Formats: sequence, C-alpha cells, structure tokens
Amino acid sequence: QVEVVESGGGSVQAGGSLILTCKVSGDCYNSHYQAWFRQAPGKEREGVGSINCGGGTKLHADSVKGRFTISRDNAKNTMHLQMNSLKAEDTAMYYCAAGNTNGASLSASSYKYWGQGTQVTVSS
Repeated sequence: QVEVVESGGGSVQAGGSLILTCKVSGDCYNSHYQAWFRQAPGKEREGVGSINCGGGTKLHADSVKGRFTISRDNAKNTMHLQMNSLKAEDTAMYYCAAGNTNGASLSASSYKYWGQGTQVTVSS
C-alpha cells in the first residue's frame, strides 16, 4: 500500500510564502510522476504542478506560473511546492498525488494515490 503524506500548510498573509512537502512511500523512478492539486470550497480540484521523480520534467498550471515552483529532493525522496506571492484566491486544500507513469499531467485521473491534504489559507 502506497502512503502519501503532505505537510507544511498553514495561514499566511497575502504576498507571503509557504513551502509544502510531500512524502510518498516506496521507490520513485524517473518515469514516475507526482503532482500537487488544490481544491477550494465549492470548486473543482485543480492541478497546480507535476514533476517526474528525476526532477527534470516539470509542468506548472498557468494560474501559478512565476509564483509557485514544484521540485524534488531525491536524497530525501520528497516533493515540494514553493509558493511565493500568495493571493487570497490560492486558499484551498492542497493535495499530493502519485502513481502516474504516463507523463506530466495536471489531470486528477492520471494519479492513483492521494494524500489527505494540507490546508493553505491566505488572508488579504
């Protein structure tokens, strides 16, 4: 059973920064992709960024380009989402997803394994 655990959420004022961390159990091969999604109340789940386990292939949603950066720390087998210049509209539950072997994707249906989520709240 693959375990996915997110951490690092919290409350921050607009313009601030947060970094989220995701730990996925088991090995992570270069052809495997992980991703961050978010879901605000009353809205659909939105893909934020996707990265392969080697860290060389990345995809960011247009809504976060230039502000958010997805990355991997292979020494620790963790994935991160650095979020800068946060806005009130970034407020959401953020989810880590894993188990995609078909390429970078911001589609939720591409991922088999999901964490429980970590809340990010940005106050204006």
